[in-house]
Amino acid sequence: MKTSELLRKALRFESLSVEEGSFLFKNASLADLMAVADELRQIQVPHGKVTWIIDRNVNTTNVCIANCKFCNFYRIPGHKEAYVTDIETYKRKIEETFRYGGEQLLLQGGHHPDLDLNYYVSLFRELKKLFPKLKLHALGPPEVAHITKISKSTHREVLLALKNAGLDSMPGPGAEILTDRVRRLISKGKCGSQEWLDIMREAHKIGLTTSATMMFGHVETIEERFEHLVKLRTVQAEKPEGAVGFLNFIPWTFQDVDTLLARIRGVHNLTTPEEYIRMIAMSRIMLPNVKNIQASWLTVGKQIAQICLHAGANDFGSIMIEENVVSAAGAPHRFTANGIQDAIREAGFEPQLRNQQYEFRKMPEVMEEQVIDY
Repeated sequence: MKTSELLRKALRFESLSVEEGSFLFKNASLADLMAVADELRQIQVPHGKVTWIIDRNVNTTNVCIANCKFCNFYRIPGHKEAYVTDIETYKRKIEETFRYGGEQLLLQGGHHPDLDLNYYVSLFRELKKLFPKLKLHALGPPEVAHITKISKSTHREVLLALKNAGLDSMPGPGAEILTDRVRRLISKGKCGSQEWLDIMREAHKIGLTTSATMMFGHVETIEERFEHLVKLRTVQAEKPEGAVGFLNFIPWTFQDVDTLLARIRGVHNLTTPEEYIRMIAMSRIMLPNVKNIQASWLTVGKQIAQICLHAGANDFGSIMIEENVVSAAGAPHRFTANGIQDAIREAGFEPQLRNQQYEFRKMPEVMEEQVIDY
């Protein structure tokens, strides 16, 4: 294999194999990868703007029986710090999100043994009744798998019930690395890779838009990262005609502070800035059928994320008015609405506020500026 031939193949929007992607990642120069990914980005996102969103990550519960080795957020059932978020807390946080200019909740939680489909249907209906304009970007394949199991239902029945109750779109948490060898080591209590992919297939069939993700920099091999990307590309290629499927792809690095993986197994995030930029570029190259690639400023910081905008990324994600899970493992970075726009301009791009469907939004005429509390 030759890097020049593979890069030309990528520029023709042809699909690279696991072996070809791994070879490029290991052998192509960073400059060449960035240049090709940037050219692909300009073709796929010709408006040239960098999009961002205002939303809030709210957790339904911190109770979880999945026992992931990289998560510091969860609590076992009966723990003194365990909680299930009540309606008054949702109301306060949603009202605050609206004041900050947001219109969406990214609503996730744990694998709570007692929260079944009826609970989530009731919750979504109540939230939409209280706030008809609220967008719910909620749950994810592992939670859908858990709800399906405890409700003795099917993926399709659960997804349809959630959609009918107010689910607008579904994020892509719990993908980690979509190979079962890795999942057995770091997230054995979650659904396997095939079930994660099958749930996304079913979501696309019923018209839900979704996000695809990857958490890397722990126990996976380079080849397993590219198996992950090929599996995502395959699911996207199988979506029904007229469906959007995966709206975006978001790769982020394992955050290791005080995690079981770090403390017991000695696994640390050794991902370098160059390696992250390479993965962003390779994400654009490997996923020709996914339009939007998001740089994870939350885990890599402002400067590296800005460079990624010249390496295939076209989206800066959310200001994250609230985020508890990744932050609990050491992610220290924060942005306000003004700060994220300044960062995009500093990188040489025009910032554009969007919604979850990647439709452009006008900046709200009146909005409070978020105060970051470190």
